Amino acid sequence: MSDHRDAGTSPFSGFDLTGRTALITGATRGLGLAIARAFAGAGADIVVSSRKEDACTATAEELRADHGVKAWAMPCNVSSWDQCTELAHRAEQVTGGIDVLVNNAGLSPLYPSLGEITEALYDKVIGINVKGPFRLAALIGEAMVARGRGSIINVTSIESDHPSVYALPYAAAKAALANTTIGLSRALGPHVRVNTISPGPFLTDISKAWDMAKFNAAADQAISMRRAGEPGEIVGAALYLASDASSYTTGATIRVDGGVFGTLG
Repeated sequence: MSDHRDAGTSPFSGFDLTGRTALITGATRGLGLAIARAFAGAGADIVVSSRKEDACTATAEELRADHGVKAWAMPCNVSSWDQCTELAHRAEQVTGGIDVLVNNAGLSPLYPSLGEITEALYDKVIGINVKGPFRLAALIGEAMVARGRGSIINVTSIESDHPSVYALPYAAAKAALANTTIGLSRALGPHVRVNTISPGPFLTDISKAWDMAKFNAAADQAISMRRAGEPGEIVGAALYLASDASSYTTGATIRVDGGVFGTLG
């Protein structure tokens, strides 16, 4: 991975990830799976990580069969500091070095009221959405610095800018992750780039629980494109940030939200 480009002299190679290895958390479904498939299609070898080993194994097998790349199943509960430490060390050792880290795993449990949010729920949300991504980025980021190259992509949420009353711990966690991104970009620069993708509502597994009539009414009032996104619509931003196309982009947030301009719930 090139750490810089000379403006006007280097050819643009597009979103080619051949010869690179990406570790993606939450990679077995939703946006993480869409990103894993896109990266494999662009030539990257993939470390597939999520909580369930069987899901990781199935996804890794799919990527190998469909794209002819290397793929490893490495389950991890990213809310665990120790499991993140183990994942980072194992991924670095087994693959020979991670070029792209995508901190995509996230969780936003429902709660009946603010007063009924438990400490366990709050800590779990912070753990998965902030603590784990920080630990992985710190360890893998330092290894990237030693090699003189790398890209880290933190997936946040439009909730960090437009918090809803039904997801306040999640909104706080994602805002913290966005802020962490900026600090990491300074700490790990100039050769490692750290950026954020901030998705809006997407039609993933989680949307099956939505009241679609209520959502569509809200989307008409708060989203410029007046709809939710399809999972494949996240991959352009991810490919951009993972590849040399973004060689002068760091500490940035790319919103992929259809133009959200208000609170959806």
